[in-house]
Amino acid sequence: MYVVIKKGATKNEIDVLKQYIKDTDHGILEVVDKGLKKIGIMGKSDVLFRDELMKYSAVERVEKIAKPFKFVSREFKNEDTIIEVKGRKIGGTDMVVMAGPCSIENKEMIMEIAKVVKENGGEFLRGGAFKPRTSPYDFQGLGEEGLKYMREACDTHDLVMITEIMDTREVELVGEYTDIFQVGARNMQNFSLLKELGKSGKPVLLKRGMSATIKDLLMAAEYIVAFGNKEVILCERGIRTFEIATRNTVDINGIALLKEKSHLPIIIDASHGTGKRSLVEPVTLGCILAGADGAMLEIHKNPDCAFSDGDQSVDFAAFKLLSKKIQKTLEFKESLKCL
Repeated sequence: MYVVIKKGATKNEIDVLKQYIKDTDHGILEVVDKGLKKIGIMGKSDVLFRDELMKYSAVERVEKIAKPFKFVSREFKNEDTIIEVKGRKIGGTDMVVMAGPCSIENKEMIMEIAKVVKENGGEFLRGGAFKPRTSPYDFQGLGEEGLKYMREACDTHDLVMITEIMDTREVELVGEYTDIFQVGARNMQNFSLLKELGKSGKPVLLKRGMSATIKDLLMAAEYIVAFGNKEVILCERGIRTFEIATRNTVDINGIALLKEKSHLPIIIDASHGTGKRSLVEPVTLGCILAGADGAMLEIHKNPDCAFSDGDQSVDFAAFKLLSKKIQKTLEFKESLKCL
């Protein structure tokens, strides 16, 4: 449930209410939604508790949330959540581009890619230092060395760093370098990891699991929020279906539905979603029209020589062209609102 605070309620009145909620072993989630201050109450509650809340002078009304994913739902917060990282905004009217290699191969490579990302309007550099691979014999990433290279590349070119976290034991280490934690599809329901990231104090990009429903994804996001972190970014990266012509099946329905059900920003990763570099452009642009707030792209100077995921990586020339088309698509999308 959540409490709507009366307009004109004093800070002292609100603090007294918050202290009562904490004293009853409930968590607190504060948001402002279309000018209304709301306090989400996390934990088990009952009708008697609701009646007690109404006795406090700061309380306008108490609302029950019907959705199982309570605090990431539009039912709790109708206004879009905008996450700001180093002056860059994710969500709202802004369109973000997160680009970089699947895995960091060496310092020279990530520095060159960072330069290309910046030159083409990108503000976020993505890249893997720890790589979850299907085969234990495939390249597993450079580890902390890769994190250092990526941090230097981001600092040099004024980019926001986003990289994957795979294990609760690595949260502190990765957190020393990255600006945004990425949770991969295989870890979407790693609840121990989600709890730790909820306490981390840094934004989290949560990728949809390979066989996860929309509800599964939103419940995973709810874990992060419930443990104290409101800054969650959802990512559609394709789901596993009976179709084998592409790596995964991008759920464009899911993009539109997530925008309807949740206030959290949503990113499309058509690289993993399709597994085919020829499909990255059309699927990315289509998902932007469906409501995506940004795109995550895998790029490489020479995709055929990439250590991992070369088949789904676009080269620099294709990235430059796609960046322009993303902006044109966004302009077209905005023009449709006037019809």
